[in-house]
Amino acid sequence: MDLFEYQGKQFFASFGIGVSPGEVVTEVEDAVAAGERLGYPVVVKAQVQVGGRGKAGGIKLAGSADEVRAHALAILGMDIKGHVVERLWIEKASDIAAEYYASFTLDRAAKQHLGLLSARGGVDIEGVAAEEPGAIARIHIDPVEGLTDERCRAWVTEAGLDPAATEGTVDLLVKLYRAYTEGDADLVEVNPLILTPDGRVHALDAKVTLDDNAAYRHEWAEYEATQRRDDREQAAHARGLQYVGLDGDVGIIANGAGLAMSTLDVVNQVGGDPANFLDIGGGANADVMASALEVINGDPKVRSIFINIFGGITRGDEVANGIVQALGRVAIASPIVIRLDGTNAEQGREILRSQESDRFLSRPTMVEAARTAVELAAAAGGR
Repeated sequence: MDLFEYQGKQFFASFGIGVSPGEVVTEVEDAVAAGERLGYPVVVKAQVQVGGRGKAGGIKLAGSADEVRAHALAILGMDIKGHVVERLWIEKASDIAAEYYASFTLDRAAKQHLGLLSARGGVDIEGVAAEEPGAIARIHIDPVEGLTDERCRAWVTEAGLDPAATEGTVDLLVKLYRAYTEGDADLVEVNPLILTPDGRVHALDAKVTLDDNAAYRHEWAEYEATQRRDDREQAAHARGLQYVGLDGDVGIIANGAGLAMSTLDVVNQVGGDPANFLDIGGGANADVMASALEVINGDPKVRSIFINIFGGITRGDEVANGIVQALGRVAIASPIVIRLDGTNAEQGREILRSQESDRFLSRPTMVEAARTAVELAAAAGGR
């Protein structure tokens, strides 16, 4: 779940992280009123879940009510990389002595949390990483040990931040790490993290991605209400499915996020274009499979469907029976290719073979199944 900037700042503030005061608005005159309450100068900031707002003209400094009105009129309704601006964050402008970058996320390969810190904030951090990798100080954090003040101070020193910012940055980073872990975030990023002329350090921007799987532990209804989803994603969300819509013509159903990502990669490798990411979780019973097929079937771009299931705790024969039952409930518009492996896979394949036709095919490997699905999509006119 990606948060808007203003929501990210609210999230940060709940963990004691300093942020600039501001108000979210949806109307021009409300923007003017917010500017009057906050006191000029203020910054009028487009609220979209995509980078590049400044370059697109979505962030403007205003020194008067007339300037707020003009900027609000120009920015509301603006299209920024396919995202239409419906909200503005009117923020008290900050004096800036220096800009830094900070983030925490998970390094899955290392099985540890990863912190990134740089004295080169306020710019495209990917560009900094490519052009000058040494400008980013990295730290791996054992989830059990956590981030101590001492280790954080050494990290800040390594990053080469201004000495005047050291203590304030250490305090903020420890709180940011707490927000990341206790707040069940996949990513927290501040760019820029600023040092003010009077020595304060606070977050001038906020990028936060929350882990949907942890929603039951939190009160995220307000965040959830503002999520933007297309019709496919909304249908999947209503059915409790982990789904991301893409632009291809091969529908993907897999059990497990890692397997789903691998399936997308394999479809790409054999020359196809995935229509979606869809993870049905560890099981694949008839109800879940029927829900997944309904979502995929509702995408008019889909020309074939690739079901990729690895049976672990769930046995292959149970999975196969679930698929067959689901097909009896949903009228499928596209041909289906199934790859089934894992526990009791052969029994499951035998069940699937009894149902095979020119529109319902089983293949023994992921690559063969992907290639067949791509060929079927091409034959159906999707390419």
